[in-house]
Order: sequence, then C-alpha cells, then structure tokens
Amino acid sequence: MTAEIIAVKGRRVWDSRGRPTVEAEVLLSGGASGRAIAPAGASMGSGEALDKRDGGRTFGGYDVLQAVSAVNGEIADALIGHDARDQAGADALMIERDGTADKSRLGGNALVATSMAIAHAAASAENLPLWRYLAKARDEILLPLPEVQIFGGGAHAGRRVDVQDFMVVAVGARTYEQSLEWSAEVYRAAGTLMSAAGLMQGVADEGGFWPAFGSNEQALDFLVRAIEQAGFSPGDEIAISLDIAASDFGRGGRYRLAADDREVDSDGLSEMLLSWLARYPIIAIEDPFGEDDLEAIARFTAAAGDAIEIVGDDFICTSAGGIETAAAMKAGNTALIKPNQAGTLTETKAALDAARLAGWGSIVSARSGETEDVTIVHLAVGWGVKQLKVGSFARSERMAKWNEGLRVAEALAQDGGTLPARQSFPWGQGM
Repeated sequence: MTAEIIAVKGRRVWDSRGRPTVEAEVLLSGGASGRAIAPAGASMGSGEALDKRDGGRTFGGYDVLQAVSAVNGEIADALIGHDARDQAGADALMIERDGTADKSRLGGNALVATSMAIAHAAASAENLPLWRYLAKARDEILLPLPEVQIFGGGAHAGRRVDVQDFMVVAVGARTYEQSLEWSAEVYRAAGTLMSAAGLMQGVADEGGFWPAFGSNEQALDFLVRAIEQAGFSPGDEIAISLDIAASDFGRGGRYRLAADDREVDSDGLSEMLLSWLARYPIIAIEDPFGEDDLEAIARFTAAAGDAIEIVGDDFICTSAGGIETAAAMKAGNTALIKPNQAGTLTETKAALDAARLAGWGSIVSARSGETEDVTIVHLAVGWGVKQLKVGSFARSERMAKWNEGLRVAEALAQDGGTLPARQSFPWGQGM
C-alpha cells in the first residue's frame, strides 16, 4: 500500500481533566489513516516541549484552537506529499517549520499528536498494529511490567501529601495479566482501608485515591498494609515505586514538606528517603530532588545502590542531551520516557536510545491529563521498554491503556509466541 501523506486534520478534543487538547488525523494515499491525541502534564520539567494554549478567559486559558489551526495549516502544508514511513523525515519537517527549541510556535501538543498519528498511519499502511510495526526488527517481543498508582499526591491531588505518586509494581507476577490482577487487588484493599479509617477524599488526577493522610510516611504505611491485606508479600510479590516530584516543593537545595510541616535541605531529604528505603519495600524513586539539584541526585544514586531505580523525569525531560548529562554525573540510572516532553516520536526514541547507550533502564509513561489514546502502550511494546507507567487502576483513560496491553498479550499468544516467564529488572525480579 502506498503511504504518501495526502491530508492532515487537526481537531479539538477533551482530556481527563476536562481541558481541551489536540487530536491529529493523518490520511495516506493508499487509504490508510492514523489518529492520535496529545496528553498534558501537571508536574512539568522546565525542559519540556511547550503546549500551545490560547490564553484568555475561555476554559481558563487552556483552549487549543491555535494549535489545532497549526495542524490544519503549517503542519499539514509541510507534510503533504511526504512518505509516512519516513518518521524521522516527517518529524524533521515539523521541527524545522516550528523553528523553536521548545516547540512553542506551533505547539508541542500539535507536533506530538501529529507525529504519533503519522506512526499509526504508517503501521496501518502495512496492515499492522503500531507495536508490531515498531518491533519488526526485534527478535523478542515482551510485555512491559505495569507501575500502578494507588495513592495520588502532589500536583495530582491538591498537595494533600507532598509525594506525587505512591505506586505498586507486581515484581513477582508471571504474566502481564497477572500483574494487573494483583494490582487491582491492592487497589481494592487500599480503598477499603482508607474508607474504614475515614481518610478517603475521592480520586486524584490519575485515578489513585486522594488521601487525607497526616504525613507522607503514613501513605507508605497504608500502602504496605494494603499489599498485605490483598494477600501478597511486600517486596517479594509486590513492591513500591515512588514519584517524589521534588521540583514541585523545592528549589535551590531547599525542600518544604508541607505534609510533615518541616523544611529540609538536600542532605535532609536524602536522609529521609534513604530511611524509607531501609524500612519499606521500595524499588524505584523518581525525581528524588529538584531538577536544579543534580549533584544531590548523583549523591543519592551512589548512596541508594544499584538495586534501586533512580528515575529521571523533570531533570531529563525525555531529552537525549539531558540523559547524557545526567549519566555523565551518575545522577540517576533510569529514564522516564514521555513523548509529549520531547515533542516528536523521533526525539522520544533518541532519548530512549541515549538511555540504553548509558546503561540506564527506561519506563514509558503517561501524563496526568490523558485520553483514550493508547499510543504509549504500543511504544513500550514495540520499542522493547520493560516498564509502563499509566496511572492508577481506575478511570477509563487509564484502563484503556492497561486493556490495550491485554490485547497485545492475546495477539502474541495467538501467533504462537510465548510471554516471558520472568523479565530481567535492575532489582533482579520482574515478570
């Protein structure tokens, strides 16, 4: 089937926070097409590609009519006639047309939606799902290990606690499906415990419970209790992953822990986190310090040891250059991969390649403002990324992605492929 781009259509749709976002649709000469929707973050690093928002009073300034106009105008003009199978070339055309380092002229939301739509269209032209199209050159296809948020905090839950994500990882599960089953049991147990204790205040942006905890550590205690109540062994079967998102409550090496009513410096925050590692079954900590505190991240990485994932988000922003800088300083050992931070799939893949070259692990991640779009699942599977962070085990914009993983697993099984009995992770466990 021919794959020349003959039309690019942008439209305004709505995300899980009720805010406008951009959907792009790409039509090819052979009749194939692809669609994708840009997500949006709440806790954002300074190096992210910038969404183009209209400003003003309408929808609190979050409208995206200018970004949609960019898709229908300049971006379409640049892409029509281009072969969709040349992803790098298509992305380069958009980057050149935008002409800014942060994608601010046409909008990172306009570019990433179009970039992902091109990939879907190219896969459709070959009658393949995107994950299989991306994995054509790989001998082994694995399902990623889910990270599932149980409690939301920070910018995702009115800062009721400072830590942004309290997540579980079913490190002892044997299949992708089993990892979801176990996570669902922990989610249910956590809700029961919180309701009984009178600590439930609804759900946060990513579907995790919105807690009324009195301290950050109380959330950890409840999470361990939920794992146990669900019938699992903390650490052996289900472990904990944290997103500290420290840039949201600290700058210049000073951190204000509102939930604990105290302020600490980098050393004080490190001492607290190391004490948590000693007392709780934590296997991963994301953004333990602010993005301007790389030396503290390097010291913490050395102190925490190789058995723990120190995940870079705000301080690398899905940037190959950011990963190279952090890796040279030995600040972190795992990259969070978010396509909308980079702005195009080509730049996203470059960041993933930089992480692999540095010997880092990687996690493909959703954002707090999401939709029914499931592209990140296809990227994780197709690119061979062993972990996937979607949010919680509630709300359909989250469940659409977990469920897409089940469909991929079924397709692999029908093809006679076998799912791995266990995957290799830095802490020596996994599926």
